[in-house]
Amino acid sequence: MRKSICVFVALLLTLMPLTGAMGELTRYKATFFDVFDTYSEIVVYAQDATTAQKILDDAHADLLAYHQLFDIYNSYDGIPNIKTVNDNAGVAPVTVDQRLIAMIQYAKEMEVKTNGRMNIAMGSVLSIWHKYREAGINDPTTAKLPEMADLQAAAMHTDINNVVVDATAGTVYLNDPAMSLDVGAIAKGYAVERVAQDMIKSGVTSALLSIGGNVRAIGTRGDGTSWRVNIQNPDLTAANQGLTTLDLNNLSLVTSGSYQRYYTVNGKQYHHIIDPDTLMPATYTWAVSVVTVDSGLADALSTALYNLSIEDGKALLSGFPGVEAIWVTLDGQLVRTDGFSALAGEEAAVQ
Repeated sequence: MRKSICVFVALLLTLMPLTGAMGELTRYKATFFDVFDTYSEIVVYAQDATTAQKILDDAHADLLAYHQLFDIYNSYDGIPNIKTVNDNAGVAPVTVDQRLIAMIQYAKEMEVKTNGRMNIAMGSVLSIWHKYREAGINDPTTAKLPEMADLQAAAMHTDINNVVVDATAGTVYLNDPAMSLDVGAIAKGYAVERVAQDMIKSGVTSALLSIGGNVRAIGTRGDGTSWRVNIQNPDLTAANQGLTTLDLNNLSLVTSGSYQRYYTVNGKQYHHIIDPDTLMPATYTWAVSVVTVDSGLADALSTALYNLSIEDGKALLSGFPGVEAIWVTLDGQLVRTDGFSALAGEEAAVQ
């Protein structure tokens, strides 16, 4: 997660009935800004405003709890979180919430399954890039790249095996004092999926969560039609900003790309997704979008695929049934997995 530049003093959670009745259900939307440092919205179809308000309040509260648990920058009274774990690297195990234990265990599994392309133990490297990126954004005239020697030294402290999880004791310990966790490649998607599952268990049959662009659909729209979701064109200067449109029923969509979080050094842009081999921003593709049921899996795989060539990415996905992807090459061409087109309507060309 990024440290938010803006401080939102109050939650802007507003119940908004939209479009009127759809059979027995009405569409409501809540928007808020205090989870994962991003604009978020949830649409839900419910029988009445009171029911919708409870669904949206509960979902927001759950997302906020995950935000605090997964935060790497800020501390919260009485809530040991990722920052607490990082602060105690090489010092002592930290007793944490079981939800944090479960996320870290899942992230460790995904590090293995992606052959290290998605590694939450890259914090020591990513923190260097974060420092230089923020400085370059704040004062572009002094923007510069990190020293490779510093990145290589930090990379010596990124072994996921040094993240020790004791589920029985409820503790997490980094046994390398120079390492730190950065869960930005998986935390948001993981949280969205857990909240979606809680909503489903509570009886929600029609909802769409869009948390900073991580999209998770529950069921169909209230009238039985498909959720129609656009994938952003990474070329922000193009006349057509919609890359393609998907039917996203009971599915998640997550995109990784170089077009949002970056800074410029000597006229060249350097984005935030760092290749663990080169320790530099990955340069295989412009963007990649992943579609599958589980938002946490989609989040992790979007990062992993961005750190691979398209050929190697397709090979990786062969081990993940039910996952589809679309890549935008550096020259703006579209490459899809075999099953992707079935999800999409008429594809728009990148312009």
